[in-house]
Amino acid sequence: MKTEGRNAVVELLKTDKNIDKIMLEKGAQGSLSIIFAQARKKNVRVQFVDRQVLDKESESRRHQGVIAFTTDYEYFDLEEIIAEKKSEKGGFIVLCDGIEDVHNLGSILRVAECAGADGVVIPKTGSASVTEAVIRISAGAAEHMKVAKVGNLNHAVETLQNNGYWVYALEAGGEDIYAEDFSGNVALIVGGEDSGVKRLTKEKCDKVLSIPLQGNVNSLNASVALGIAAYEVVRKRLGK
Repeated sequence: MKTEGRNAVVELLKTDKNIDKIMLEKGAQGSLSIIFAQARKKNVRVQFVDRQVLDKESESRRHQGVIAFTTDYEYFDLEEIIAEKKSEKGGFIVLCDGIEDVHNLGSILRVAECAGADGVVIPKTGSASVTEAVIRISAGAAEHMKVAKVGNLNHAVETLQNNGYWVYALEAGGEDIYAEDFSGNVALIVGGEDSGVKRLTKEKCDKVLSIPLQGNVNSLNASVALGIAAYEVVRKRLGK
């Protein structure tokens, strides 16, 4: 859903609705700069674009330099996901660090759902949200997958560890993923294709795991990497 116009977006920011992002015209001044400040305070993602982009997105043709995108998707608390494990073998949670592309997030939700994960964790900032496009790309998996939106991913890692989870970062230069037994509660962190898992987050993890690459390209697409890792967890738990 789109909310257009300066006053309408100001009022929207006063509510508890899930705001996916706000598009602001480049060179924002006056009340647009106030909207930007309010959005930053609420950890809402802001994207600065040319006026032509806003004109294309606008349905009313009266956007006044700002359009907000909201979603009715209902997020869950991380503690709620932790409490409801699907498998007797242990909990299984996926965390996304810097996954900004809606296609990647949609594919990650699809992989996580197919692999039987209990839920997916995304940060409030620096990440795509669960929008209609993400739900469509996930082939409906988003409707069956619990997603938690957290203010700080590092705090989420600590919460998982305090609840008996081994947290693994999927990143180059780590230990061989095929040597890990994945017993007990498992959490996998997949990073954005450009930045990977952030340094501080990686340092908080129990281990860094890598998928052996045999070709000339030095990295995998985020959702592909998660697919390989998630099904290694599944394979080990099935005793294959």
